[in-house]
Amino acid sequence: MAHALTASSTLRNVDLDTPEIRAARVDLAACFRMAARLGLSEGICNHFSVVVPGHDDLMLVNPYGFAFSEITASRLLICDFNGNVVAGEGVPEATAFYIHARVHLNQPRAKAAFHTHMPNATALAMLEGPPLVWAGQTALKFHGRTIVDEDYNGLALDEREGDRIAASLGDADVVFMRNHGVMVVGASAAEAWDDLYYLERACEAQRLAMTTGRPLKEVPAEVAARTAAQMREGDRESARLHLESVKRRLLQTDPDYAD
Repeated sequence: MAHALTASSTLRNVDLDTPEIRAARVDLAACFRMAARLGLSEGICNHFSVVVPGHDDLMLVNPYGFAFSEITASRLLICDFNGNVVAGEGVPEATAFYIHARVHLNQPRAKAAFHTHMPNATALAMLEGPPLVWAGQTALKFHGRTIVDEDYNGLALDEREGDRIAASLGDADVVFMRNHGVMVVGASAAEAWDDLYYLERACEAQRLAMTTGRPLKEVPAEVAARTAAQMREGDRESARLHLESVKRRLLQTDPDYAD
């Protein structure tokens, strides 16, 4: 299901081993490891990327051929948006490049872009109608922040499809990719991780409720909007603390993630 990108390494006369970049590597590796632990990954497919601190034309991304559970901070690649590997061994998976590079290029606010086929969110993306219903408090975190990309066109193996996906994002932070999966973007790895985690939890609760066969009771629109605004007030700090918690837990069980 995955396709390797053929890319040549290229050297840049810049320092790509700063404390800020090292911290970004550790944060992103932690997201991969916890995603694997929670069952949010799929084989060697799916990809997370972040824009390299201080270099808006470069991104950190996982190399092709490795499961999320194998990712370490040093194993992450640094690539430019033309498909060249600037630092690291290996190449990105092709759809990782064509989706993520174009999202980062066309949506500068998206410093992090996480794409998964995580089971509950993907299941809802396969159904007719709105994937996420405003019927649970966790779901309200995403009220006014999601869009649905209805135009599934197969694998993203060229820039045109990546550009189309980036354009579909608009001002949203979460894209339900119909018949495919989800993309979450954020201003940092911590914010993207926080949204990814709670999105899957919201979708899991909705799917469970739907199995009863009883109708979902939606929150009134005014209450949903007010609650979403309340949640956004503390989201950035909550996301930071969430990722710090993830890293503390990983240091106890999988300390090699930070290598």
